[in-house]
Amino acid sequence: MAAAPRTSATAAPLRVLTAVPLCDGHDSAVTTINLEFARHGCEVIYLGYHQSATAIARAAVQEDVHVVGLSSYNGGHLVFFQEVVARLRAGGNGDIPVFGGGGGTITAADARVMRRQGTDRIYFAGTPLDAMMAEIKRDFGRPLKADSRLRGDRALARAITLAEAQFSGGTRPPGASKKRASRTPRANPGKSFVVGIAGPGGAGKSTLIDELTSRFLRRGPGGRIAVLANDPSHPGSGGAILGDRVSAIYAQDDRVFFRSLATRGHLTGISAAAPAAIEILRASGEFDLILVESVGVGQESDPFGTFRPGGRLTDAVLFVLPPHYGGLIQLQKIALLTGADLVALNKCDHPMAHTARAEIQARLDRNGHGQQLHATIAARHFDAGVDRLFDAIADLGGLATSRGGEKPCSMKEVER
Repeated sequence: MAAAPRTSATAAPLRVLTAVPLCDGHDSAVTTINLEFARHGCEVIYLGYHQSATAIARAAVQEDVHVVGLSSYNGGHLVFFQEVVARLRAGGNGDIPVFGGGGGTITAADARVMRRQGTDRIYFAGTPLDAMMAEIKRDFGRPLKADSRLRGDRALARAITLAEAQFSGGTRPPGASKKRASRTPRANPGKSFVVGIAGPGGAGKSTLIDELTSRFLRRGPGGRIAVLANDPSHPGSGGAILGDRVSAIYAQDDRVFFRSLATRGHLTGISAAAPAAIEILRASGEFDLILVESVGVGQESDPFGTFRPGGRLTDAVLFVLPPHYGGLIQLQKIALLTGADLVALNKCDHPMAHTARAEIQARLDRNGHGQQLHATIAARHFDAGVDRLFDAIADLGGLATSRGGEKPCSMKEVER
């Protein structure tokens, strides 16, 4: 089946959040729907299965979506859908509608009750997918405009949405730092420290970011962390499946702001609106640490302008590699291994990790920049390698941290 054409190269796509409720592990139907949304030019933020009403409402707010879609195959829909609607309304976000489906588990009588409770509509088995997509785009694709009534994370999210709409044509906006960041601790502690995270697809960047988030939450005396996760848009339909929240376990903490960005034709590894989004988060004064994840990058990619004469976008760059990078010759071609402030070899439980670690460290030694390789296993909670990587980020960024309830102190003080 051919991809549905985009109606406009610059029109902001409909953004829909999809999820499967608590105690429900049936994801085959929602996966099909996600692909169909992307084929029709929509941006899908997928949370995964076994999601709480609180997590769904929080994600809908931070992602500033047009609509929430729930797939329920395990019963309990009368209570769960109502709870999601209630959580949205309680936070002043009742303008975000909720729809859903459930094959044969949601009856017509159930759907009537659910509509009275606030669910906008239910789709039943047998509904033609093209008709469903057309109806959803028509009824929920309202323009998301500036609104002075919005507060908190919704206000931040809307500002980012407006930046995305402005730069959807693929033009890179101004906003990069005028001065190249150095490999020394930040001169102005208390301001947001921004780390760009790049690496090939499959390196485990999203899982590593989630584990770094957990360290920030456990060790930080307060403050917030933000994650900007970039994923590619389809070059034909313009749609995208933004799936990094599936790995973001710790994004359910109120101290975490997580926003998914689609590249929308900007072929640098990040959205054209990413610089503006970073500045919006910086200007809020709420975030001590901002992590910006690029799409999976290649050998010559430089998503954060590490080698750009005018200076780069982030304060530091972390490059993440898996052990299976293709051999020593391939390793020598990767430009960011020269320019990155921090380098991590992830998935170090892989049999190839021992050789990879020696080859990468030799490559870094030849750079002559004093770069240290961090060996991590992000899929393992409480991994010591991730601990050391977070320590290095905290030191570089001058982040105040503490261990086990101790008085907050810098990482250098902790090491003493």
